[in-house]
Amino acid sequence: IDLWFSHFEDHMSSSAFRNAAKSRRRSHKERHQPYSRRKLGLLEKHKDYVLRARDYHRKQDQLKLLKEKASNRNPDEFYFKMINTKLKDGQHFQPTNDNFSPDELKLMKSQDLTYTLMKKSQEAKKIAKLQSCLHGIKKPGAGRSNQHIVFVDSEKEAAEFEPVKSERSEER
Repeated sequence: IDLWFSHFEDHMSSSAFRNAAKSRRRSHKERHQPYSRRKLGLLEKHKDYVLRARDYHRKQDQLKLLKEKASNRNPDEFYFKMINTKLKDGQHFQPTNDNFSPDELKLMKSQDLTYTLMKKSQEAKKIAKLQSCLHGIKKPGAGRSNQHIVFVDSEKEAAEFEPVKSERSEER
C-alpha cells in the first residue's frame, strides 16, 4: 500500500488527492424521528426545510410586490367593472342582461345589417367621387414608359437608324 500511495502522490497533486479522498468518505445521513417524539409527527429533514423555505419566501415576495402595487395605485382610478362585477365562489363574473326576445334580436340584427350596407354605399360614393376628379391626371412617367431615347451625331445617322438592328435591342 505504501508503494501504491507514493506512486499515486507522484501523479496527482495534493488538492486532487484531497478531492479523491472526500469522495470515498461515508455520506452523512440524517437521523429519523426518535420513538419518544413520534407523537409530534415526521421529523423535517434539511431538504424538506429548504423546499418549504423557498416556497415561503416566494410567496412573501409576491405579497410584497402586490402591496407595493396597491400603494402606488391611483385612488381616483375608477372603472365601471369595479361595481358591475360580482363574486361567485371566489371568481369574478359580470352579470349579463341578455334577456331579449327573439323578435328584439331579429330587429337588432337587421339594424346592424342596414347600418353596414349604408356605410358601404357611402364609401363607394366617396371612391367614385375621388376617381372622377382624377380622370385628367396621368401617372408619373406613364406616357413615356415604352420609349427609349437614342442619341446620334448627325441627321444622316438619325435617318438611317433602325431600332430593330441597333446594338441595344440585341442585348435584350
